[in-house]
Amino acid sequence: MTYQEIDYTQDGPVTIITFNRPEVKNCIGARTHRELIDAFNRFRTDDEANVAVITGAGDSAFCAGGDLKTDFGAAEATDHPDPEKAALCPVEPADVARHNRGEAPGILGPSRWTDIYKPVIAAVNGVAYAGGFEWACFADMRIVEDHASFGVTCRRWNIGLADGGTQRLPRIVGMGRALELIITGKVIDAQEAYRIGLANEVVPKGTSRARAVELARFISTLPQPAIRSDKEAAVRGFGQDLREGLRIEAECFNRLLTSPDSQAQFLEGLRRFNERDHPDRVRGEAETPGIVRSETGA
Repeated sequence: MTYQEIDYTQDGPVTIITFNRPEVKNCIGARTHRELIDAFNRFRTDDEANVAVITGAGDSAFCAGGDLKTDFGAAEATDHPDPEKAALCPVEPADVARHNRGEAPGILGPSRWTDIYKPVIAAVNGVAYAGGFEWACFADMRIVEDHASFGVTCRRWNIGLADGGTQRLPRIVGMGRALELIITGKVIDAQEAYRIGLANEVVPKGTSRARAVELARFISTLPQPAIRSDKEAAVRGFGQDLREGLRIEAECFNRLLTSPDSQAQFLEGLRRFNERDHPDRVRGEAETPGIVRSETGA
């Protein structure tokens, strides 16, 4: 697929996916929806891609949500008489039923996908409103510029959340804070987002992408199988009772030990630890952020 409304850049092991409609604050229309599905499928199936960074073009918006000037209809329909004008919301009974069954990828791109176990970082470089807020929540971490803001602004227009906001936001900030934002539609700034745990870091204007890529590159230096299996366990186990969550964790851990590729990397990690063959095991050479070594070493 040729991308017109997003940008897809491969920077070594880091994939950068950019909402690229700055003239409309990076709103997502029907074509953007299709391009995002293609891009995230490309990312998750590319063996050379370890971490994705999602961001917006320009310096005023990460994403301001769905393009409300698009006609309503099924964005995922391939037989629409004019695919470029196919709209975002399913209105035909078959499309509504498909959406209700969870078979549609989402309204604004593949927001319903829950099986991307590679890390995803959002570089929030401006407003993240409505569906754009939901896309920020789609990521595992959010690097937020100090002028950015978040809000369920679609509350004003009687438009509901349909791209995971009602499910992901409570998991990030807790039900009380999430319901306050969802019910009132209030807009919060970067510092408030950090205070409630929505933002992982707040950085100066114009630096979120660089910081997110820096973090993504560091993550890419780590062995990937354990990161992906642990993310899978966390995602699948969240909301389950403890017994089931622990069962999912055991399943993921045991797969790490028994699959040939993962097992080889696991054994290599043990060797590097025991033989001190890693900078984190050598005084003065640690690479892991925040690591503290005792005077005696260990």
